Amino acid sequence: MFLVAILSGCEAAEVESHAKLYHFAGKTMGTSYSVRIVAESTGESSLFDLATVQQKVDQRLGEINRMMSTYDPESELSRFNRHEGEGWFEVSQETAMVVGFALKVAVDSQGAFDPTVGPAVNLWGFGPSKDRKNSPTLADIDAARERIGYEKLEVRTAPPALRKSQSNLYVDLSAIAKGFGVDDISRLLKDLDFTNSMVEIGGEVRTRGSKPQKAPWRIGVEKPDSRGRKLHEIFELHDVALATSGDYRNFFERDGVRYSHTINPATARPVQHHLATVSVLADECLEADALATALLVMGDRLGYDWCVEREVAAMFLVREDDTLSQRVTPRFKKLTTSKVSTAESVQ
Repeated sequence: MFLVAILSGCEAAEVESHAKLYHFAGKTMGTSYSVRIVAESTGESSLFDLATVQQKVDQRLGEINRMMSTYDPESELSRFNRHEGEGWFEVSQETAMVVGFALKVAVDSQGAFDPTVGPAVNLWGFGPSKDRKNSPTLADIDAARERIGYEKLEVRTAPPALRKSQSNLYVDLSAIAKGFGVDDISRLLKDLDFTNSMVEIGGEVRTRGSKPQKAPWRIGVEKPDSRGRKLHEIFELHDVALATSGDYRNFFERDGVRYSHTINPATARPVQHHLATVSVLADECLEADALATALLVMGDRLGYDWCVEREVAAMFLVREDDTLSQRVTPRFKKLTTSKVSTAESVQ
């Protein structure tokens, strides 16, 4: 999250060989989405129907919500969460794939990313109910922690299905579903012959090709400041995904203590450290989205070492007293040699 596309000039201005940059946006997954595509045109007319393209995108995003949303009580995932049996529960191929990848990241991160962390997310008021009237008791936290554990969840792909070994297991894909949605819509646009595009959902981004005149997509990462929206850095990207997780947009304060929406599965409590945001570059937004959450749970020191060992491209922004320090992995530095520093405000 917390990314923004940086534009230069009119979005649909003719710049080369009748190529134009078109834009549309909407709501999905409890947040907003934005799509930019490059297409040929003749004079003042486009060679395609932009409204029809958006309709196809909205339809597909609706399908993804009906598969993986915990906010929709009739989604596949919500029905699985209510399912108390220990047998296989049939789901779509897409849900099985996302859960399978989530479990892979859970194993690789030793549980820093855990798709079963939902009970604690809900307990602290960051889930569908958003109930923050009362502070959780120690007993509440212990009860939530007993329901967490990715090893209690199984997935198969043929036929696609999920299975739980604990009847009250609750799966939450909020930290990976937006990334999957970005990748899925990017593929949809490619299938519609839009080979140059930028797709963003809730700040998670995937770029494909380039803008007109072979210009790179310019994506800005915000400063971790809850008082306003300013950019920390702009990155020029081609054919890569970028996702950011941070603690400064979705949080609440109580009795002088700040509680972030990012929950440590091991403690069933919001993370408490100096790491403000993590940005991850990857080929797929699915991966970038999940890793950004895992690294925010790990913290900057453990997370940085973990990334270096696995050649993950990540940027860490750390609060130190009243200052903000930046630390990037070698892989991130290699992939972002064309970055441009900025202090301009987000529009």
